[in-house]
Amino acid sequence: MMPLMLVKEVSINPWTVVLVIFIVFLLIAFFKTIRIVPQKSAFIVERLGKYSRTLEAGFHVLVPFIDKVAYRHTLKEQAVDVPPQQCITRDNIAVEVDGILYMQVVDPKKASYGIDNYRFASTQLAQTTMRSVMGKLDLDKTFEERDVINCAIVAAVDKASDPWGVKVTRYEVKNILPPQSIKDAMEKQMRAEREKRAVIAESEGDRQAKINRAEGEKQQMIAQSEGEKQKRINEAEGRAAEIEKVAMATALGIREIAKSINEEGGSSAVNLRIAEQYIYEFGKLAQSNNSMIIPTNLADIAGVIKTATAVIQGQKAKLKD
Repeated sequence: MMPLMLVKEVSINPWTVVLVIFIVFLLIAFFKTIRIVPQKSAFIVERLGKYSRTLEAGFHVLVPFIDKVAYRHTLKEQAVDVPPQQCITRDNIAVEVDGILYMQVVDPKKASYGIDNYRFASTQLAQTTMRSVMGKLDLDKTFEERDVINCAIVAAVDKASDPWGVKVTRYEVKNILPPQSIKDAMEKQMRAEREKRAVIAESEGDRQAKINRAEGEKQQMIAQSEGEKQKRINEAEGRAAEIEKVAMATALGIREIAKSINEEGGSSAVNLRIAEQYIYEFGKLAQSNNSMIIPTNLADIAGVIKTATAVIQGQKAKLKD
């Protein structure tokens, strides 16, 4: 036979159970009553399913089981990523565009009851506006007109989001990605443009170099002509001074000769000088010519001297008169 096991019955006091339940109820009520709202946050409180009030940052007490926090909003500026989408430009080029939308909740009540999901709605509106703006621009302009695109999207989304209690601060286009074929064509165009600029720059440099060389040659020729002019002026002045000096010296010599002739023995000296000069010049004539005419009175040197003396005497008589 199996041994009999004795089970001792434990009796539970019903008041203890009630006390425990009451304590649990108090704890739940306490946690449902007290609310601490963080900085830059806002809680929407509903009382019996109807909007009651907006709780700002700080400590708050609610009515348990009657008041309920239905929505929680952050009042900080939020950056919402706008997914990439295909847009068709005015020149029928499909490009992929994405961006970032910056927004901030300014009215928590409108953000709670004005629309179901303001983040999703703002993103969709930014995408539709992006497609509309891109359709008005050529592909080349889309890279240049980013500020225009951003401003257009901000204006459209901010106007639509005003009933939602949301303020759109700015929008930034992150990427504009054309198809690979367009990228290759743009690459070739940019390369051709760079080569064109290089050729133009080289031709401009060559043109400027030729101008500089021509200017240098011009200045050189002007300087040479000025130098040649000054040289000729100096030579002319030198020749004039030379002629003047020779004339003065000749006049002085003639005056001295005249004085010497008038002195005693001057006539004899003149006769001797004339004879010597005659013989000297006649000898030179014989050296420079193969044929010459000899005067008939070649031996009559005295006659020549006499003739010269007569000329000198005549000049002396004229000077005395």
